[in-house]
Amino acid sequence: MTSRIGVVTFPGTLDDRDSLRAVRLAGAEPVSLWHRDKDLQQVDAVVLAGGFSYGDYLRAGAISRFSPVMETIIDQARSGMPVLGICNGFQILTESHLLPGAMLRNNHLHFICRNQKLRVENAETAWTSDYEQGQEISVPLKNIDGRYVADERVLDELEAEGRVAFRYATGGAAADGYGNPNGSLRDIAGITNAEGNVVGLMPHPEHAVEPLIGTGRTDGLAFFTSIIKKLVTA
Repeated sequence: MTSRIGVVTFPGTLDDRDSLRAVRLAGAEPVSLWHRDKDLQQVDAVVLAGGFSYGDYLRAGAISRFSPVMETIIDQARSGMPVLGICNGFQILTESHLLPGAMLRNNHLHFICRNQKLRVENAETAWTSDYEQGQEISVPLKNIDGRYVADERVLDELEAEGRVAFRYATGGAAADGYGNPNGSLRDIAGITNAEGNVVGLMPHPEHAVEPLIGTGRTDGLAFFTSIIKKLVTA
């Protein structure tokens, strides 16, 4: 049976169609989910796509966190359903307390859009198993509220428990996509919950699934093939 992966659209979501296409290219059935509907249509996993839901009023993701669909997603995620939050989706996951910490305005106070080098820190989550730990990948990044912050206790817990999923790779020139683009603490680009079913990251893997768009590479496709393999073997 083909796995069904839902992609949520909020008012202001920009990358839902890209995420739906990435799901299809990976071999699963993409399912569009509307933010006002609590029914998840029997999907096996959910992607919270990027964009500027509700115009990022109050804080990025702060209003979307209270959308009816999130009530169901929060409950299902805590029961083990895989959830991926990309950019604004990551912000919604922190606002929902499915992931710890918060996203603040970039330290340089500017919107940034570039191809970004990442280092895979945890290749054992539901969304990262097709990567190798320490692997370097390149995916597009575009945000203005992308600075990940948390108190030292939370940061130490993330490190100790292996819950930093991705870091911004810093081993080269900024012109080549290296370096911390927004001042995120400890170069954190993405994290996971303790169970490994919920992952959030600021860069956009759905824009790196075909050689003719995005980075010109397919480094982001493994997010979507990883979850399909996880669902098939679950």
